[in-house]
Amino acid sequence: MSAIPAAVPAPSSSPAPLPSPTPLQSPASSATSAPSSGASPARARPAAVATRGLRSTDEPAWVRRLLIGIALGFFALFLLLPLAIVFYEALRKGLEPYWATIIEPDARASMWLTLTAVAIAVPLNLVFGVAAAWAIARFEFRGKKYLVTLIDLPFSVSPVIAGLIYVLVFGAQGWFGGWLQAHDLKIIFAVPGIVLATIFVTFPFVARELIPLMQAQGRDEEEAAIVLGASGWQMFRKVTLPNIKWGLLYGVILCNARAMGEFGAVSVVSGHIRGLTNTMPLHVEILYNEYQFQAAFAVASLLALLALVTLVMKSAIEWKARHDAPIAAATN
Repeated sequence: MSAIPAAVPAPSSSPAPLPSPTPLQSPASSATSAPSSGASPARARPAAVATRGLRSTDEPAWVRRLLIGIALGFFALFLLLPLAIVFYEALRKGLEPYWATIIEPDARASMWLTLTAVAIAVPLNLVFGVAAAWAIARFEFRGKKYLVTLIDLPFSVSPVIAGLIYVLVFGAQGWFGGWLQAHDLKIIFAVPGIVLATIFVTFPFVARELIPLMQAQGRDEEEAAIVLGASGWQMFRKVTLPNIKWGLLYGVILCNARAMGEFGAVSVVSGHIRGLTNTMPLHVEILYNEYQFQAAFAVASLLALLALVTLVMKSAIEWKARHDAPIAAATN
């Protein structure tokens, strides 16, 4: 038997009124307005607090532009302008006088002496920096704090005082002066004194870059390598060195830049013998004091070019280190 359908109610003569539309509100006004009957006041309060905090830290546009302008003006006035003046004065009379100054015998001798001092000082500081960082970061021993303080000593002692120390120790009237003269050995006013002064002012750079890096990395991987049967050299070459390579290169670049531009300590121990004990900074000083301004700026431009190359290498290493850090973290 079929079901009887329900009766359909007849439509009323007046239709029911439609609900009035709710006005649209912005997120900020809805967050700060009074909560509706269905919303909890505790739920709306954090949004209002966050909005007030965001507005309090949002500086006006003119403040941002002013700070950026001050930073760019300082950079242009104290860095770009002197650098541009150096190259302008070096090339003001043309390329031919510039090249003649560069290939002049005294200039070439100063370049060779600078490169020689760098070639000796940087590898020695590299070995010392790695050894000091290894000892400080991996071992506990008596006098560790004093060793860290001694590493920072060249940062606090004037380079001129450092050069004077070598003169008092190895000079003709110094502690070892008589013995050196008796054996026909010369340190002060010769290349060995320049190398010693360069080593003194540059030896903290590699160590100070590696010590915090190795302390942050810990020694778990190295201990695991030893447990797995690796020798000390294998552990250093395959575990330690890959972990510190970017910090090591960064310290070497800073050490190299400092060695090439050292003036104070080298000026005390060199004797200013033209063609023999003058490095590039000392040669620039002599040319400027002799009123050979174009020649002085020409040699100075070479130091500026070396500084720019160092800056580019430093930036490249920093970028490479940041690029490799997420990859190393993902593989671990």
